[in-house]
Parts: sequence; structure tokens; C-alpha cells
Amino acid sequence: MGFNWAAVSPTLKNAGYCVFALNYGTNLLSMDERFDGLDDIARSAGQLKSFVDKVLASTGSSKVDLVGHSQGGMMPNYYIKRLGGAPRVGTLVGLAPSNHGTDLSGLVALGEQIGIMTGLNTFGMMTAPGLVQQERGGAFQTALFSDGDTVPGPRYVVIATTKDEVVTPYSNGFLKGANVVNITIQDQCPNDGTGHIGIVFDGPTMQNVLNELGPKAANFKATCTGYGVGV
Repeated sequence: MGFNWAAVSPTLKNAGYCVFALNYGTNLLSMDERFDGLDDIARSAGQLKSFVDKVLASTGSSKVDLVGHSQGGMMPNYYIKRLGGAPRVGTLVGLAPSNHGTDLSGLVALGEQIGIMTGLNTFGMMTAPGLVQQERGGAFQTALFSDGDTVPGPRYVVIATTKDEVVTPYSNGFLKGANVVNITIQDQCPNDGTGHIGIVFDGPTMQNVLNELGPKAANFKATCTGYGVGV
């Protein structure tokens, strides 16, 4: 949370929101929480559930809005769909989320073609299952969305960049449903070259987050300035 939310957290705080964040998915390879999100995503969703319960208890609120990046934009779907989180979530905003998995710019398909993915995935599930579970077409993805992308109650927002080189194709982050808003940053700011990491420091992205959590203005268009880095 010290890196991913260095820009988003103060932006939300300055807009009047009560902001909480957590590290999750830590395992033996995380190097004292420097690299999180490695553990089983269902277990990570359980950590989110406990965290949300604490936030609601401490604030007296009945619901939270969730903003997550990458796996953190996808993992809350498990909490919402499988752990009873739907009544507790107002809006889920995913920044470059890995909702429907990634082919890592074709590396997954290449690995399948040369017959090494089974071995890599077996090793990966023993060491960093949270990474394996984000492959497109994998068992975790298939099971999570087998009954649809969304459930009634929460509002879902996906903010993606065409320059994403981690979640590929970038459109795999999008969700389908009546309560979904899918946003491609370059539709508003064609020259915005922000990438998967840079999106959490991207001015137009943060403007869209504030709009989707706040006024929800129709046909909102960000001011095209303060772009995130292209990685």
C-alpha cells in the first residue's frame, strides 16, 4: 500500500473520503511485504473480508467503496461473489484489473505451444498461486466468473489503459453487466501513455476515480494532464 496508493490515497483523502488500505496475500517470497498478492487469491479475499468488517465497525458505516489495482481490482470480486461481500460494497473500482486474466503479451500461449505451462503452473501453485490464478482461461478465473461477471447490489467500474503490458489484452479487465462502467483512458486522453504500473499515478485515471465515487457525471471527460509513466 506504500507504493500503489502513494498518489490515490491522498487524492481521495483531500476529496473528503475516509481512506483505509491493506497489504494482503503475503507468503514466504514476499520479502517482508515488499511483494504481496502472491498467496492464494481466495485466502486474500478472506483477508479483505476481515479488513472490511473492521473498517465498518470502526466507522459505523454500512458499506465501503473499494478501489483496487491489478490483482487488487480482481480479487474483491471473490469477496463480493463468494464471501458474502455484496451487501457491504457500494462501488468497486478496478484500475487495470486482471478480471478475466492475462496472456502476458502472448507468453502464456507460447508456453502452452511448447508444452511447459503445466510444469510452470504446478511449480507456481506451490510457490506463488496468486500469480498462476491470474492466467487467462485458468481454473480460478473460470470458476469465479462461471455464473456471470457481477452480482446485484454493488456498482462496478473498470478503468483500463490500452498501453497495459501486464494485463493483456487490456480489455480482459472489462466486466459485463447492467451495473458496470468500463472506461478506457485513451478514449478521453488519446495521448495518455500510462501503463499498468503508471495508472495508479495517472492524472486522468484519478479524475475518473473521483467522478465514479462521487457525482458520477454522465459523459465525464478528464482533463488530459499529469500522465502516469508508460510501464
